[in-house]
Amino acid sequence: MSAEEDRKFFDVFMVVLGSLVAVAVGIYALAQVVQARTQEEYIKEDAAVQAQVAQRIAPVGQVAVKGKDNSHLAAAEPASPPQNESAPIQVAEAPSGQDIYQQACAACHGAGVAGAPKLGDAAAWSDRIAQGDDVLYEHAINGYQGSAGYMPAKGGRADLSDEAVKAAVQYLVENSK
Repeated sequence: MSAEEDRKFFDVFMVVLGSLVAVAVGIYALAQVVQARTQEEYIKEDAAVQAQVAQRIAPVGQVAVKGKDNSHLAAAEPASPPQNESAPIQVAEAPSGQDIYQQACAACHGAGVAGAPKLGDAAAWSDRIAQGDDVLYEHAINGYQGSAGYMPAKGGRADLSDEAVKAAVQYLVENSK
């Protein structure tokens, strides 16, 4: 390339760059004008809009200024629930054995995966039931490796309580006799 070609390229490049900067400055100036007019027309003059804006931002936060009286920013006392002595307190019921079975056990005991005896298969359950509930509970809670297959501890659901596992075992036994 010659020096003349370099100069032409540089001139064209500077014109394109200058045009882009001019367009960016123009868009910025237009945005400032639109923002100023919007503020004047809708927010600064309308008290109802100001109240709505204050209400929308109130749960998010308020400004406390050091050295000023900020007592109006103190958290309000939570409303106490009505005290009705005659109404019993509602307590969430523990899930039933059937619920636990459907959530944690059905994947294996519904299809017989890894040698798991199927729900309702009396022949497969008879020897296990004969061992007693305590043995079944122990195998279900702690896991068991037998000749027919493998039972992971709590069916692989470490989040289940021992009582929930026992309820599921009881459901399986009752529906497999």
